[in-house]
Amino acid sequence: MCKSMSSGGIASDDGGVRMSVPVTGKLLRVNLTNNKVTIEDIDMNIYELYIGGKGLGAYLLYEELKPGIDPLSSDNKLMFVTGPLTGTLAPTNRVVVVTKSALTNTFSDSYAGGRFGPQLKYAGFDVLIVEGKAEKPVYLWIDDSKVEIRDASKLWSKSVYETDELLKKELNDKNISTACIGPGGENLVRFACISIDKTRQAARGGCGAVMGSKLLKAVAVRGTGGISVADYESFKSEIEKAWENLMKSPVTGKNGSYPIYGTPAAVALSSRESLFPTRNFQDESFEKWQSICGEAQKEKIFIKNRACYACPIACSKLSKTRFDGNSRFFEGVEYETTALLGANCGLDNLDALAYSNYLCDQFGIDTISTGSVISFAIECFEKGLITTEDTDGLQLKFGDGEIICSLIKKIAYRDGFGDLLAEGVKRVSEKIGEKSSSFAMHVKGQEIAGWGIRGSYGMALAYATADRGADHQRSWPIAFEVESMAWPGTYPLPRYTVEGKAKLVKWQQDYWSSIYSLVLCAMTLDGFNFNNYLGLVNSSMGWNLDEKGFLLIGERIWNKIRLFNIREGFCRKDDILPERCFTEPILSGAAKGKYIDRQLFQTMLDEYYKLRGWDKEGKPVREKLEQLGIS
Repeated sequence: MCKSMSSGGIASDDGGVRMSVPVTGKLLRVNLTNNKVTIEDIDMNIYELYIGGKGLGAYLLYEELKPGIDPLSSDNKLMFVTGPLTGTLAPTNRVVVVTKSALTNTFSDSYAGGRFGPQLKYAGFDVLIVEGKAEKPVYLWIDDSKVEIRDASKLWSKSVYETDELLKKELNDKNISTACIGPGGENLVRFACISIDKTRQAARGGCGAVMGSKLLKAVAVRGTGGISVADYESFKSEIEKAWENLMKSPVTGKNGSYPIYGTPAAVALSSRESLFPTRNFQDESFEKWQSICGEAQKEKIFIKNRACYACPIACSKLSKTRFDGNSRFFEGVEYETTALLGANCGLDNLDALAYSNYLCDQFGIDTISTGSVISFAIECFEKGLITTEDTDGLQLKFGDGEIICSLIKKIAYRDGFGDLLAEGVKRVSEKIGEKSSSFAMHVKGQEIAGWGIRGSYGMALAYATADRGADHQRSWPIAFEVESMAWPGTYPLPRYTVEGKAKLVKWQQDYWSSIYSLVLCAMTLDGFNFNNYLGLVNSSMGWNLDEKGFLLIGERIWNKIRLFNIREGFCRKDDILPERCFTEPILSGAAKGKYIDRQLFQTMLDEYYKLRGWDKEGKPVREKLEQLGIS
């Protein structure tokens, strides 16, 4: 049942006014085919079931999208979704882009910092849904409740940085927030991203390609409204507790590894422990890791710290490269980029790595998938599966910065060999042939992120069962297997066993689904405790969620997304790892000689399905759905 907005709060069914809460209850829908703009009410009961962010996006996409549609057709929908903490002073709040993935055909949620989420909320909207397709390039201008579809012909073909600057000049306001695509999105690169305020990327799953398929170059937003919370004094107290925990953490605190070195602080750990993808995962320990680690980046390319809205961590680093002879400024290089464009491409030249990051940001393409598809192509070349006739004359080899940067440009513009690579590893492997499939490093079509597989049985299960394809931000068992962190299961979790891994992965997936529905950054996991999340959401929304209820919402979200993916044809056969993980041992490092035993993996998957209340094919049974309140 819909609710209407009223001054001071959200109206109830009987006309009375509920306490003030930090959600607007409003959805902005823009149809680019008929240029229709509508504002709709969101049932408040949906927030109680799905919170916001990831959960609200999952609910809306499942309910609104027709099964089997081409993600690059006008039938797909592109959603920008906020959470109840977006725009408040809760640390590290973000925005999530939800759509059917252009890369995998699964549900896709991709997150970005910057100010877009808060500005959308201040304009009065919890959700922006874009549907249809424009006749020519356009951009959206959201100025509080005034929404315009404007001509973007002059912006088309411009880089991400140019687009942001031109929009702010045209709209005469440097403080507006933008979400835009670069040439990668325009050319429908299947792993193109959406860039927020130039330097923050909603990168995974190809949401930029979906945006490009609609001929939508950008969204600019300016919001001047405010946000209320249910209990201001309690909320203020919970913010203070959250900040205190972040600041005393050895990872996120003032003198912590992230403020000093950024996320590349993790390079030493991952390479030492055989968790650092190297040369297309042929190994998981990079012998030249010290050339590209956080310490090296701080010394050679960092300029100063940068932070997202309301974030005290400032893990992002304004950096500089002169690889092409000019001074190029960008934000990075993040750990995942260091892993996939660095070690996984055999690249130890930090300046070349920085420039490759800069190019990906300008063109608007995901650095993880870009590094993975390039490293896959290099291995195919070395194995003789492709030749210079296929690669436009390029002699592909690991560690060649010039070649890597050339391929990035080719991918963004779908130029020659780049046209094939722009399809992603799965489709490239299918084109090259069966001999390449064993080392095509993806799950469900999404390239594997920057954490190894064979050195962690928990990570193997986490990648295989991730909702949007291989992903380290659905579950990260490495924290418990390698770093010996304590978890609610209380018992120890050795790296090379399957015992307890299914329970751990399920618990993290449910827990993180609720966190991403708030919408908060994964960096908070290194500083917050469970009570921080509960305190912030309860005091802001006037709820009384406990740990069990919080996890139950996450489980409901996870099952809703599983139903979406099943509807799109995914089941047990897709919850699998690349063949390399089962047959080729790690070559060096702490986990030398380790690989994933195929039978043990299937045993672990069986246990995971049983814990989830799914059948042998990975489909939720009716009793589980009824328990979760899913019809």
